[in-house]
Amino acid sequence: MAGTALEYYDFAVYNTLAALVFNKLFFPSVDPLTGTLLAFATYWVGYLSRPFGGLLFGNLGDRRGRRYVLMITLLIMGICTTLIGVLPTYEKIGVLAPVLLVTLRFIQGMALGGEWAGAVLLTLEHGTDQQRGRNASFAQMGPSTGVLIATGTIALITWSLPEDQLLAWGWRIPLLASVLLVAFGLWLRLGVPETPEFLELASKERSSRAPLREVITGHWRGLLIAGSSRFGPDVMYSLISAFCVTYVTTILGLPKPLATVALAIGAFLNVVFIFVAGTLSDRFGRRVVYGLGALVSAFWLWQLFPLLDSKSEIAIVAAFAIGLAVHAFMYGPQGAFIAEQFPTRVRYAGSSVAYTVAGVFAGGLAPLAFTKIFQASQETGGIVVYAAIALLITVVALIASRDRSAP
Repeated sequence: MAGTALEYYDFAVYNTLAALVFNKLFFPSVDPLTGTLLAFATYWVGYLSRPFGGLLFGNLGDRRGRRYVLMITLLIMGICTTLIGVLPTYEKIGVLAPVLLVTLRFIQGMALGGEWAGAVLLTLEHGTDQQRGRNASFAQMGPSTGVLIATGTIALITWSLPEDQLLAWGWRIPLLASVLLVAFGLWLRLGVPETPEFLELASKERSSRAPLREVITGHWRGLLIAGSSRFGPDVMYSLISAFCVTYVTTILGLPKPLATVALAIGAFLNVVFIFVAGTLSDRFGRRVVYGLGALVSAFWLWQLFPLLDSKSEIAIVAAFAIGLAVHAFMYGPQGAFIAEQFPTRVRYAGSSVAYTVAGVFAGGLAPLAFTKIFQASQETGGIVVYAAIALLITVVALIASRDRSAP
């Protein structure tokens, strides 16, 4: 949980800064909404590179071990975030600034592509079969914990600094702070042993020699189901944590601290309910809890923008908080659900490929699509329909799956 939180802290800092300041610092020659669109393009690059990391590190994870890969991904993530923190802006080096930003973002995404499956499997394979949902939910809590720390830090900075100082140097602080967090994460992971299930396979020389090939040729159904299950929660999360921040600050013209505080409160509730949902999935089954989260999210979609458009501080906080609380009932069981679609010998590769490839077209593409839809229509109805279709894809995948968690 802690290691994943640190990696997603790095990722979330970028995501939030992309919505708040990167459109001005790295794409200043265009209008604000187009600048935001370009900033979200680099956001998508972080997703686009994840399958490369999923392929590379997924293969290594099934051949060399879960712990081995997690040490490498954490180091890469921390180095990239630190380099973004010292990157010259467009004003200093021109077009080279966004080029370097995209390059570092690509490498950062590769590291994250190998991180998620390893963190889930490290927790899931250290526990009992009857508590897989609860155990995997700890790794699922990591991303929102990282988002909570990141948005809390940025909220403090945006509150403390005027706009000119935030743009001049304040945005670098949460990125450079990553150095200390990564050092702490490495210390934690050095003390975690390899999982018993992987060690048992290795001792009997039953580990897969070509995990990726085995997954693609023998477990394509699991890949489709696991990948499709991601669409609803990924698109919902991107809608609330990325696009809605831009909508509140750029479209509605409300103060940046309001958006970041609302997101931080939502992230806190997301952490709490991820654990609740993961635990409930051990009792009632993964599909039941996951599906309930998808259905309630579909209803909530139609309340989201009316709350934001009211420009009421309480309504805006409620929009973020309730949305992320409901999202947790999909994301909490997700780790165990995806892992259970594959046998142990190819579980890292299968989970990584399904998670990262689907992420490109789900959460990664969503902020770009949302911004483009709004830019073309100046209305939010198309955005709601887009997210509703993503939730429908998830529901279909759940119906088609075999629930290995049902009591």
